[in-house]
Amino acid sequence: MKFGKELASQMVQEWREAYMDYTHLKKLLKNIMKSRQKNALPSSVSRCGFSKRNSTLYRSFSGLMSRDNCAIKREGEVILVNQVQSGSSENDWFYHTIFLKSSEDGGEEESHFFKILDDEYNKVLRFYKEKVKEVILQAEELSKQMDKFVYLRIEVYKPLMEQNVNHQEVESSDPEPEEGPAINIVQELGRSSENASEETPKGDDRGQNSTLWPASLSSLDHVKINIEANGPLTTLKKVIKSMKKSDITFRIEDLRRAEEKLRRAFVEYYQQLGLLKRYRSSNMSAFSKIMKKYDKITSRKASSSYLQMIDKSYLGSSDEVNKLIERVEATFVKHFSNGNRRKGVKILKPRNKMERHRTSYLLGILTGCSVALVVGIIVAIHARGLIRHDGGEQYMNNIFPLYSLFGFIFLHMLMYGVNTYLWRRFRVNYTFIFGFRSGTELGFREIFLLASAFSVLTLVAVLSNLDMEMDPRTQRFQTLTELVPAGLVMVLLFITFCPFNIIYRSSRFFLIQCAWHCLFAPIYKVTFSDIFLADQLTSQVQAFRSLQFYICYYGWGDFKRRSNRCLESKVYEILYIVVAIIPFWSRALQCLRRLFEEKDLKQGINSLKYLSTVVALVIRTIYGFRRGTFWKIMAASSSGVTTVFNTYWDIVMDWGLLQNKARNSWLRDKLLISNRAVYFVAIIVNILLRLVWMQLVLDFNEAPFLHRRVMIALVACLEILRRGIWNFFRFNDTSTTLPLQRKKFTCITSWPWSSSIMKMPEQLTHCF
Repeated sequence: MKFGKELASQMVQEWREAYMDYTHLKKLLKNIMKSRQKNALPSSVSRCGFSKRNSTLYRSFSGLMSRDNCAIKREGEVILVNQVQSGSSENDWFYHTIFLKSSEDGGEEESHFFKILDDEYNKVLRFYKEKVKEVILQAEELSKQMDKFVYLRIEVYKPLMEQNVNHQEVESSDPEPEEGPAINIVQELGRSSENASEETPKGDDRGQNSTLWPASLSSLDHVKINIEANGPLTTLKKVIKSMKKSDITFRIEDLRRAEEKLRRAFVEYYQQLGLLKRYRSSNMSAFSKIMKKYDKITSRKASSSYLQMIDKSYLGSSDEVNKLIERVEATFVKHFSNGNRRKGVKILKPRNKMERHRTSYLLGILTGCSVALVVGIIVAIHARGLIRHDGGEQYMNNIFPLYSLFGFIFLHMLMYGVNTYLWRRFRVNYTFIFGFRSGTELGFREIFLLASAFSVLTLVAVLSNLDMEMDPRTQRFQTLTELVPAGLVMVLLFITFCPFNIIYRSSRFFLIQCAWHCLFAPIYKVTFSDIFLADQLTSQVQAFRSLQFYICYYGWGDFKRRSNRCLESKVYEILYIVVAIIPFWSRALQCLRRLFEEKDLKQGINSLKYLSTVVALVIRTIYGFRRGTFWKIMAASSSGVTTVFNTYWDIVMDWGLLQNKARNSWLRDKLLISNRAVYFVAIIVNILLRLVWMQLVLDFNEAPFLHRRVMIALVACLEILRRGIWNFFRFNDTSTTLPLQRKKFTCITSWPWSSSIMKMPEQLTHCF
């Protein structure tokens, strides 16, 4: 692999602009090489390094008797690197290189190369200094949090420790505390008691226990554990506690939750240090590579001088990050892994997921089976003449809506698999954005495997349910075949809620948790994964209506004769509207909660967008039931306003495009895909697919060449396709997505995306 591609593969996407522009510098070197070839400059120098042209004014006198040192002098005369200060702060220092051969042929291009090289190095150095300062500040705040946590741990287990002190003679009969906290308490008591001897005044009234309990424990009287309300019960408890004043008490459950959040903060901080360390090494390798290429092309020896400057600079000599990594490892091993270094480092370092060959093998087999089943269904339909059969209308009105549910789910899984592949291809850290546990996230192969297995089950059920003839004696269809769709739904629900550790249990439970949070959106804390899932559900309106039809068809319909009277029920019509607006209502409540917590006006406008969609959806559904000119005008106007509102929000707010003052005209400053035409095509496709909202109003569903049920399913599939495109470009703008999810894992006050677990009462912040 070429170094340019290797460097691009190692880049942190959020810091992409801060890396050395290796490609641009490589192009400058190619221009220098073409210029030297055009001017027919020699590829090598003479024995003493003298060119055919006269020496420049910068050439120094090496002495009459100096012969062996002419190469050394020539090397020093190629470039001269100076450190210049433009201000009083450290960030005002920058490096400037003077090219001493500018009077030679092609010297201007080489001078320009070193100018760009200096700009790139100063950019990298400035960014690295800023990040190091940030991680040092974070380390100081994390140390304060850790001190409070140690004292809090002692305070929680203090009754147990006092019991051990007062009853040492019967120590063997006391119940053992939990393994982790007990060992850590003993260690921290020793450390804290040493500090107590220095901090405790002589007149302290603690008596004999003054050497056991440190004076710093008094700070716990002003400490509050910031465990955010993540559920209905915790929210209610938080409200009740805020209404009444009581003494501060600490429970083991609160301690464990605080410990878990602090553990996540350490893991997150350690990973950030690793990224910063990799950023430093990648850029130093890039500068080394580009200077060696320069020496090779120009036959000069300037790399040693420039690389020596880099080694002596802050970028090459700074060791703060490595020291912080060592201290974080030592602290984490001591306090969170019970002294087990292997276990602690395993938790800190993200695990690379192993690609399994059996996944690809099973994917190929199931995909081939799906294709074969599709061909078999097509052949069966044409061979038996089922399209023009008398029972075809009955089948389309009763059986087709049942199986369309599985088609919608399969298409959405397929689009998500494509999104996952593209995010990985363009190095979007979607696992971190979603908050997946390292090593448990599903890759695109696993998603395609699940989708192909799901398609095989569905197609087998469809093939077994293609019977159009009733039993002439009973005038009914076979009960077993008519129950196949319901059985398939039961299998799907069983797999989803299966408690055993099979079929990607962690991913299934994560999905269930996010769905539960979406259902109770105003109560649970809003995270990016919840927002993303709620947006996906807004594109599955027809799938929810299919589930409603399942209940009506098998509960109150005559499924043995393939007949139902669902549309004749007023209750069914009301539920038909309610079921469709649930995803949009949930998403609107999420926006309102974020508006309340973040005080961001954009969230309020976003909630109005979803509420307008709810209004348009209700009016359109009523128009589908009632018809009439009045309802058609109302449906057309509300749908038109909603379509314009949603399209604008997709392109401008979610994707961050159509910025007339951006570096890339009418797009945005940072593009993940170099081909700008892709973004314009995506904008046009999104607008066209958004217009599908108007299909019910314009009566496209009554086209003579398509059945009404088929047209509804086709429109729903186009909406799922649009959602898949939206997903990719939504993550394309990582600057708007990453800070949102980072707030979920944090507990440190000083981080831009965080807040504290244990805080002073006046420092009220929120963990997002």
